[in-house]
Amino acid sequence: MNGKAKNRNNRRSLAHMSTLNVNILHFRKPWVTAWWSAAFPGFGHLLLGNHFKGAILIVWEVLINMQSHINGAMVLSIHGKYKQAALIINPRWVLLYIAVYIYAIWDSYRTTIEQNKVFTLAERENAPIIRFQMNSLAVQYLDLRSPWLAMVWSLLMPGLGQMYLHRIPTGFLLLIAWIVMAINSNFMKCLLLTIESWGRIHSPMDPQWSLFMPSIYGFAAFDAYVYAVENNKLFEKAQRQWLEEEYQTLGFSIKSGAGG
Repeated sequence: MNGKAKNRNNRRSLAHMSTLNVNILHFRKPWVTAWWSAAFPGFGHLLLGNHFKGAILIVWEVLINMQSHINGAMVLSIHGKYKQAALIINPRWVLLYIAVYIYAIWDSYRTTIEQNKVFTLAERENAPIIRFQMNSLAVQYLDLRSPWLAMVWSLLMPGLGQMYLHRIPTGFLLLIAWIVMAINSNFMKCLLLTIESWGRIHSPMDPQWSLFMPSIYGFAAFDAYVYAVENNKLFEKAQRQWLEEEYQTLGFSIKSGAGG
């Protein structure tokens, strides 16, 4: 195939690269994003690349949940202490919680379906993929990343897998969320005491804060793995585009030098 790709106005592209982030369109299962929104409102939108809306919903979840004491009431209910759960829960804040919680699930499901349609159109349009960005703050480029390594870093500390993938906004948000949850839940102190005296915890964890942590931990590992896989697919597409644009025709011949 000969020559450069013709200049044109592309309506849709598969990815947008900046020095701090790469946002990728790819096929997603609607029920997966809806499930993560149910686990923690905002996570489904982060999966979709809607970072600003996802951050708003995450902050909302933490603030409203803390005021309504939903997590604490859930833990008491699991232990069969229904009367104590009814005493600590704040019904005025719970009523504010319900509508936005349902909205987060519905909107992530709906948006996933619409983004899958856009992905199909962008795939057919085959717009050029930007492979390199650099400014005074950072260098961003497409290359192959290990999905397992990304997941391992997220398991060691949520957010590190996203940092490894050069997804600075998501990584920073997850790191801050994990630090806030770990400190306020007393998790780190309990972990150190458990290591020092195996099986005996002298200081209990705060259930209101600690119940946030499994969702953050699991989401960070899942998101890092999936994104690394899609990043590698995007890298291969970019390489294929470059070869199609730059590969010479069969009739091209290299002229010999003087005396050749």
